[in-house]
Amino acid sequence: LLAIAAAMEKWSPHPLASAVVRKAEERRVNLSAWKAENFASLTGKGAKAVVNGQTYYIGSPGLFGDLQAAGGEAAALVRRLQEQGKTVMLLGTEREVLAVIAAADEVRPGSGEVVRRLHALGIRKTVMLTGDNPETAKAIARKVGIREVKAGLLPHQKREAVRELARTGNVAMVGDGVNDAPALASATVGIAMGGAGSDVALETADVVLVSDDLTKLPHAIALGRRVKRIVKQNIALSLSVIVLLIVANFLEAITLPIGVVGHEGSTVLVILNGLRMLRDPA
Repeated sequence: LLAIAAAMEKWSPHPLASAVVRKAEERRVNLSAWKAENFASLTGKGAKAVVNGQTYYIGSPGLFGDLQAAGGEAAALVRRLQEQGKTVMLLGTEREVLAVIAAADEVRPGSGEVVRRLHALGIRKTVMLTGDNPETAKAIARKVGIREVKAGLLPHQKREAVRELARTGNVAMVGDGVNDAPALASATVGIAMGGAGSDVALETADVVLVSDDLTKLPHAIALGRRVKRIVKQNIALSLSVIVLLIVANFLEAITLPIGVVGHEGSTVLVILNGLRMLRDPA
C-alpha cells in the first residue's frame, strides 16, 4: 500500500506527497515494480492514478466522502488522528478505503519569532489559511502564536478569505503551493517561498523569497517601508531644491555657476540618501 501511495505521489508537487515518497524510500520500498499512469490532480482534495491496472485515489477524507467510500472504522481512525493535530490522507479505490496515512507538520524553526517580529512591525492581524482540518491547524497556530485560523479551505475559499480581509486594509499573502496561487493573486502583495514554491505560485506572486527563509519576511517588509520612506524624502528634496533655484533665479539672487552647483549638488544628496537603503533596516 505504501508503494502504491508513493508511486502516485511521485507525480505530485505537494509537501504531503513528498513526505509519503520519503517514507517509502526510508523503508526501502521497491517503487520500480509499481507504475502510476494517468495521474490527475484533484485540486484541493488529492489525486488519482492507475497503478498496475487499478484506479486508486489518495487525498483528504473529504475526497472519499465525495466518493462515498469511507467506512465507519476508517472515519473513527481519521477523527482520532486529527484530534492529535495530524493531517490525514486516505488511500483507496472507488469501493473501499485501503489505508490511512497520517502526517504531522514540522513547524519551521523560528516561525514563532517571525510572527512576533511581524506584530512588532505593526502588522495588525496574522491569519492562517489552510486546507488542513481545524484541529491540525489550531495545533500549529498555537505553536507559532497565530490567533485566527481558517481551516478546511479549498483554493477558491482561500481566495475569498483574502478578498474579505482586503476589505479592511492591505493584505500580504504568503504561500508556496498550487492551492495558494488564487489567494496570492487576490492579495495586495503576494509573497511566494522560492525554494519550496510551485511554479504557478512563483509566477503569480509579486515578491519571491529566493532563499526560502521565512525569517526574511519581516526583513523584506521593513526594507520595503524604508525604500518608500527614502523615495519620498528624495522626491521632496529634489522638488524643494528646484523650486528654490527657480525662485532665486527670478529674484536674480544667484549666478549661473551657483545654480548649476546647487542643482547638481542636490543630485548628489539624493544619491547619498538612496545609499542608506544598503543598511540593514532590522
